[in-house]
Amino acid sequence: MADISLDVHDAYTLTDGHLDLPVEVKENSKMGKKRLVTLYVSDEYVPGNDYFLIHSSGESSLVFTGKVVRTEAFDDRYYYDGELGALLTETGTIFRVWAPTATEVIVNIYNQSFQKRIELPMLKQDRGVFECSSTEGEGTLYTYSVYVNGEWRETIDPYAKAATSNCKFGMVVNTANTNPENWDPMAKPSLEKPSDTIIYELHVRDFSSQAKSGLQNKGKYKAFTEEPPEKNGIPSGLNYIKWLGVTHVELLPIQDFGSVDEMKPEPSYNWGYDPIHYFVPEGSYSLNSHEPYTRIREVKEMIASFHRKGLRVIMDVVFNHVYQLHASNLEKIVPGYFFRFDQGGKPSNGTGVGNDTASERKMMRKLIIDSVVYWAKEFGVDGFRFDLMGIHDKETMNDVRYALDCIDPTILLFGEGWHMNTILPDHRKAMISHASEMPRIGFFNDHYRDSVKGKLFDTRSNGFATGNFSVKEEVKKCIMGSVEDYFITASQSINYVECHDNHTLWDRLNRSHPDVNEEVKKQMHRLATAITLLSQGIPFIHAGQEFFRTKNGVEDSYKSPDKINRFDWQRMRAVQENVKYVKGLIAIRKHFKAFRMAEVHDLKRITFLDSPGPLLAYRIDQDETNETMIVIHNGGFHSDVIDIGHGEKWILAEGDLAGVEPIRKTSDKVLTIAPFNTIVLMTND
Repeated sequence: MADISLDVHDAYTLTDGHLDLPVEVKENSKMGKKRLVTLYVSDEYVPGNDYFLIHSSGESSLVFTGKVVRTEAFDDRYYYDGELGALLTETGTIFRVWAPTATEVIVNIYNQSFQKRIELPMLKQDRGVFECSSTEGEGTLYTYSVYVNGEWRETIDPYAKAATSNCKFGMVVNTANTNPENWDPMAKPSLEKPSDTIIYELHVRDFSSQAKSGLQNKGKYKAFTEEPPEKNGIPSGLNYIKWLGVTHVELLPIQDFGSVDEMKPEPSYNWGYDPIHYFVPEGSYSLNSHEPYTRIREVKEMIASFHRKGLRVIMDVVFNHVYQLHASNLEKIVPGYFFRFDQGGKPSNGTGVGNDTASERKMMRKLIIDSVVYWAKEFGVDGFRFDLMGIHDKETMNDVRYALDCIDPTILLFGEGWHMNTILPDHRKAMISHASEMPRIGFFNDHYRDSVKGKLFDTRSNGFATGNFSVKEEVKKCIMGSVEDYFITASQSINYVECHDNHTLWDRLNRSHPDVNEEVKKQMHRLATAITLLSQGIPFIHAGQEFFRTKNGVEDSYKSPDKINRFDWQRMRAVQENVKYVKGLIAIRKHFKAFRMAEVHDLKRITFLDSPGPLLAYRIDQDETNETMIVIHNGGFHSDVIDIGHGEKWILAEGDLAGVEPIRKTSDKVLTIAPFNTIVLMTND
């Protein structure tokens, strides 16, 4: 607002040149060279019209739309539930954008040399939507220019389904022309229930970037479609993940992100938690980021390859913030609406990256749901992991769950339900303490992680698997899926001891136990992984965890080079005995339903046995067979003994061996358990 003389006690009029409105001026203050005032007006005020505040002396100033966009009244008045974006028709394209505070919006049409060819004015419709019907067809490059709060802003369409490099221009796309041969996004491996899931977390570029990976399309989506030969008896490429036996691969963000220049992705590296666009795949993983159709087709080919191998695909999605607030297309089109701000106009920063999106607002909620539904339907994505889910509100997350159920109820939905310091009342946050109000949504179980391996931010802290058996009672609850403390069903618990964040488990052990020899650290590592794979709930393992993955001690490698982050195929083959051990544990979990229960009444079949000090032992009675499973974990530095009763038993896991075929048979009543070891037995008694 211009720096005119303002006194809250004076008389003012608000006018758009056609209608004068009564107005009350409050909170007159200055911010630098700007004067900030709060105006209270009647319901006849129409955001987007050019209003002037006129003083009784005749002085006037242009009025900007501010906090009103963050009111429930604004949401109720302008919420639009129709389709947005570039909608291809038989005769051309309908461009539609939600911009209720804009005075004008123009569609800029560009040629293939990125030169502006024509400007098409858009007409304002109901509920703040601007629309333009044109004869422009498939392949048209476009942007929007929005005149809002006294200035023009050019930006890409938030609902564009295809884009040029670095999402500078949107493109009108016929998605049918991006489909691979015989494409069917709904042709996917079966999943009977969520607790059958075993998640393997992987970064697209890491998987193939190593020079000796045996893959040609290094760092690209296409690497997942290759069929490299076996080496030393172990498959390579995607066949390796299939061979390992997991059910789902969770990919770190593949929605377009801002920290890697798609025109020259080398040597830049990033995990991708800095989103630019929610409907377009990341271009740095494409063989040709310049051609908008290519990246879409390559992602579909990648997902089809996963599905053919019997693997489902989970997307890691980042709706809680954007790369840069003021460069965001959302902020350019409707300033102040899609993000949270405090009373002084400062952006909320619960995410720690400078901005928090406002999922509680109806059009942000709609964008989140529309994006997730698009990826599920168009690409056949089988699950979504919400980064910093605690930033979002419960209603939005439950609405996402409902929308996915309408497509395929076997699609997984889970996230990080941390308590985030964002400008949203705690009772509305989608955090783990509210899990009972989001019964079909899973949560990363940080209590599980800390109990098994030690507190995350204190590397001197140990968990049960690393020598601290004082937490045994807590680990028992974790093994039961934390249903007593947090969850309605065990399948809400995402059990993990390692993920892309923080140190790998191997690197943490090197810090927490510098004086312990390597063999003991391997035993601790195996124990932590075994507890994870045998607990009730959904096990989650980080790619490379099966071969003691190291990032050379780097704690958060989000922008470290490939030499730190790459999937080390050579290390995998060098410690293949441990890889086969993890594969064997996965096979045990998949073979015996006793390890895949979810409901509280089923969990009652678990009985914890009397066990000394560092031993944690339990039995699971199966209801469909006569088989009973016995699991014993030793979290101590010394061997110990336990009475397991009379009868013939078959040992399925011991030391560094595991599998559904028995290692040996025993009739011993008393069993000796080696340090940091897991034994799994089966009996018909």
